[in-house]
Amino acid sequence: MELLDNLDKVHTTEMGVGRIKRNIGVDVEDIVEYCIDKIKQDNAVIERKGKNYYVTVDGIIITVNASSYTIITAHKEKK
Repeated sequence: MELLDNLDKVHTTEMGVGRIKRNIGVDVEDIVEYCIDKIKQDNAVIERKGKNYYVTVDGIIITVNASSYTIITAHKEKK
């Protein structure tokens, strides 16, 4: 899986940090590291749709741009 092979390139923007933390309700020092740890989990489901990867894991969905590896957003999965 291309995303897993390029985890070293995964990053987000300054605005993304606040948005991701707010949307999934976590307060961690390094939100990128938090998301990478989630993406690496065995139970993570990674799908590529168009220009983005969608990683569903532990009740959250992380959206990563497929060409720049920027974490665009993350949100809680709708039940």
